[in-house]
Amino acid sequence: MNKKEVLEAKILEAMKGGGEKRIAAQHKKGKLTARERIHILMDEHSFQETGMFVTHRSTDFGMEKEVYPGDGVVTGYGTVNGRLVYVFSQDFTVFGGSLSETHAEKICKIMDLAMQNGAPVIGLNDSGGARIQEGVVSLGGYADIFYRNTRASGVIPQISAIMGPCAGGAVYSPAITDFILMVEHTSYMFVTGPNVVKTVTHEEISSEELGGADTHATKSGVTHFACANEIACINHIKSLLSYMPQNCEEDAPVYAYKQGNEKRPKLNQVVPESANQPYDMKDVILQICDEDSFLEVHKDYAENILVGFARLGGKSIGVVANQPAVMAGVLDNNSSKKGARFVRFCDAFNIPLLVLVDVPGFLPGTDQEWNGIISNGAKLLYAFSEATVPKVTLITRKAYGGAYDVMNSKHIGADMNFAFPNAEIAVMGAKGAAEIIFKREIESADNPAAKLEEKVAEYAEKFANPYGAAARGFIDEIIQPEDSRIKLMHVFKMLENKVCNLPRKKHGNIPL
Repeated sequence: MNKKEVLEAKILEAMKGGGEKRIAAQHKKGKLTARERIHILMDEHSFQETGMFVTHRSTDFGMEKEVYPGDGVVTGYGTVNGRLVYVFSQDFTVFGGSLSETHAEKICKIMDLAMQNGAPVIGLNDSGGARIQEGVVSLGGYADIFYRNTRASGVIPQISAIMGPCAGGAVYSPAITDFILMVEHTSYMFVTGPNVVKTVTHEEISSEELGGADTHATKSGVTHFACANEIACINHIKSLLSYMPQNCEEDAPVYAYKQGNEKRPKLNQVVPESANQPYDMKDVILQICDEDSFLEVHKDYAENILVGFARLGGKSIGVVANQPAVMAGVLDNNSSKKGARFVRFCDAFNIPLLVLVDVPGFLPGTDQEWNGIISNGAKLLYAFSEATVPKVTLITRKAYGGAYDVMNSKHIGADMNFAFPNAEIAVMGAKGAAEIIFKREIESADNPAAKLEEKVAEYAEKFANPYGAAARGFIDEIIQPEDSRIKLMHVFKMLENKVCNLPRKKHGNIPL
């Protein structure tokens, strides 16, 4: 065999991963191989592999007799929609994708290159965890990755797709990254598996119930997207990347947009006249943003707040909006955390924020108080206050109490605040306010119910409108709903060169 043939033979061996039988087993589970996933993700012929011939160094437990080129992870770089990205894809056909010392080194090299060259990192996770035959060096490998995840946070986008098992220490790398995607029925994440749970707590539970895609998309909020299959998951990654820049020093890509008639008359009918009637805030978002551009994040978790990416005139924005159709759009523990995390991502990567407000306040109750609504609500407040990207607020209906302050009010640094003519900006609803302010007068009246109704109308006339806030400059402009899109296009254009420097410090101490 000449040298060329030797190289070709070694490449062929590496491409086989753990062998045909294990590849067939992977396919039987409805899963793609590590290389097939990369092939779907990357632009055609753009992927350049690194570390193809890396092998493990372990000689214990007969490991020296079982050696596979690449050692269970495919790493490299290439382009997605013409833009540079770095990727690692764990290969479950080699030792169950378990992480060894050299497996970790390959991932770390890719992450270091991504940081040095300012491009996103995508991790396609499919691993049984630490390679137990290697002991502490595999644990050290995990920590090396966690450290790099943390250093890269806010510098380059990091996206994790869970394409199979992800258990124990392995879950913490995805948890530090910006977005997690999971595949329904074939992926799961947990710190301790069903067997350990049964031993310690005597609970009988399946992997799917404990840490499947549906569980983490609805209950824990750990995953941002639950996808029907692996191809849908990979296509979602491509879509997600299109809204964000390569790194914290750049802006998101701008898509061609031809301006036409930007009036949206449908918005005049979306918000009901009755302050207590629900409506779907998504109808407002879809009318304001470019057609088919809204990509919702955390769709099935804390549904009383909506967050997601969209485009306005071809430019990326982040949308944070109360959802009156769920729990009247009230803020609670989970929605506050969901909103805060998204705001901080957008601010880190220069994505302007549009905040749509219809909020009756914070959710009362012992459950909320005992689970930290004070500190969790403060996370959202902190995130908006700290953000220096262009921040624009539109109050569509209610903005009551402390929730008015928290939802990107003028007082915490919003650049421009709009309101619809029927907006209500007050400490609380008219009925509750009247019952407190006029308590004695109502109780002593001949007809308390009629007096209450009279005082409610009196309070509403004085405070249940946007004009008091506008008179003080807290609202910059009261606009007709149909003009929302064109007004927002103008204001984001005006703000695109905004510069705002935070006080010199190492970092703030967000109420975690």
